[in-house]
Amino acid sequence: MKEQEFLQELKEIQMLTEALGLLEWDSQTGMPEASSEFRGEVVGYLSGMAFERSVGPKVQEALAYFDTHTDELSEVGMSVYKKVKEEYELNHSIPAERMQAYNTALTNAHTAWLQARKSKDFNKMKAEIQTIIDFLKEFIPYWKKDEATNYDVLLNQYEPGLSVEKLDQIFEQLKIGIMEIRATIAEKGTVPRTDFLYRRVTKEQQRKFVSGIAEKIGYDFSRGRLDDTVHPFMLALNRTDARITTRWDENNFSMATFGVIHEAGHGIYEQSIDAKYDYTPLSTGASMGIHESQSLFNEIIIGSNKQFWKKQFPFFKECTEGTFDDIDFETFYDSLKETKASLVRIEADSLTYPLHIIIRYEIEKMIFNEDISVDELSQVWNDKYDEYLGIRPENDLEGIVQDVHWSGGSFGYFPSYALGYMYAAQLQHAMQKEIDVDNVLSSEDYSPIKNWLTQHIHQYGASRKPNQLILDATGEPLNPQYLIDYMKSIYYDVYKIKE
Repeated sequence: MKEQEFLQELKEIQMLTEALGLLEWDSQTGMPEASSEFRGEVVGYLSGMAFERSVGPKVQEALAYFDTHTDELSEVGMSVYKKVKEEYELNHSIPAERMQAYNTALTNAHTAWLQARKSKDFNKMKAEIQTIIDFLKEFIPYWKKDEATNYDVLLNQYEPGLSVEKLDQIFEQLKIGIMEIRATIAEKGTVPRTDFLYRRVTKEQQRKFVSGIAEKIGYDFSRGRLDDTVHPFMLALNRTDARITTRWDENNFSMATFGVIHEAGHGIYEQSIDAKYDYTPLSTGASMGIHESQSLFNEIIIGSNKQFWKKQFPFFKECTEGTFDDIDFETFYDSLKETKASLVRIEADSLTYPLHIIIRYEIEKMIFNEDISVDELSQVWNDKYDEYLGIRPENDLEGIVQDVHWSGGSFGYFPSYALGYMYAAQLQHAMQKEIDVDNVLSSEDYSPIKNWLTQHIHQYGASRKPNQLILDATGEPLNPQYLIDYMKSIYYDVYKIKE
């Protein structure tokens, strides 16, 4: 077995994966709802084919050969071999027909989710969610190695090395920090004016502004595109085709503005991975937490920066054609950082956002470690919003059906958002030692920021583990305090609080 044969097999598997990616993008941006059953069959078939190849004879032969002939592998080949071996050991015991059935179930669940959103009723998708949970509980014994709990197994799918034990401690520190900031704001803060935020900004005006911003921060539209969808996402077929989506609200321009900036961060990451990893499992992000660190660096770190908005405010006023001419910059900036309890995660402000993630994390733990019934989930969800944010959903669209993740089988994914947020703040702290971030964001050229992230994060793709990337880039393991300190500095400034 030559390295080239091994890489060719992986390339063919990757091409199947790209075809599946295109089907996924289409299903969420333009597929007729009635075609769900047919699409489910196609996705199930191609997924089964890709899965069978990934654990098939050629991959088995390559792994067996290179187990004792690692000296014949190049540096890239060695990294690829390690990754493929890891994935093979994870999945080879799962019967291919069960994986195919699971992928078909995911397509059906997405359609059920859309129907549940329309009717604002979790019952419309409850059966499909139960099916997905049952599949994952069936697969967990195949995936489990030395993880302490079933939910640890799912966490490791998205963030290798993560555990409930570690995450409970991190989230407790983060939750206490956020609650203290919120209490100080409630006691001493001056609430910013926000009435003008809901003035009408047309889709075309928003698109012009946010496309210009996305390009400015490094997203390459010649290797990407922006489409409409129900739930925003980025989908990368390869580094030359990393697509982003958003949803628009002409009476809430900030939703699409920050949504596109967020998804562009994902896209920039994928577009900046070293070409040497093309057509291998390393040609994607290191983990979902690292991926979210790049999108949230854009959305929260850059998107909260006063110098960034000072520079872009004239462009914003130009795009909105006089709608905000009576608003001065300080008033406009402060309005963007208002904090208040909200029900919908993707519309949450950057201070309360982690609480939305902690709620989902606690519910997912209950599903997989405590076997809570699907029938109880809507009630539990509503109770937790009451407890943590002091507000309660009036219907399931404001509550449990707002996110697409569970219908996509992504249990264990949500903590990645909070991890990414913490990673982003820690990366900003490290970057600041080498680059004057405020100065760069006041300038015409944002490339020093993008180049720093490419040097320390993007270029490596999935060739390094997340904990190693963060340690190498910042000089220390994950530390939640950087995020707490960052949010305190932003919100105390906006709410005019003197320490």
